[in-house]
Amino acid sequence: MAGFNVNAARAQRLEALGRAWTFQLDDDTFELPTELGRGVARKLRALDDNDVDGLLHILLGESQFARFERHDVTVQDIAAILEAYGKETGLGLGED
Repeated sequence: MAGFNVNAARAQRLEALGRAWTFQLDDDTFELPTELGRGVARKLRALDDNDVDGLLHILLGESQFARFERHDVTVQDIAAILEAYGKETGLGLGED
């Protein structure tokens, strides 16, 4: 019986999704990872369920988050971003 090749499965996922998922806000483009490392997952688990800024800060990183904060973004905008991100990548973030 053949075993499961993690590297091949990862390569297949990255080929299908790419390494980053992008969204546009005004004239800015932002990238979120299509796969999360265990370290990132650990940081996300440590967040309060309602810490949307903490979630975005971890996913976007310092420089992107600083740019993101300059925009007038509503909670509904963030929910829409996270919903689209989850649908396209299979990562369910910011869900109840």
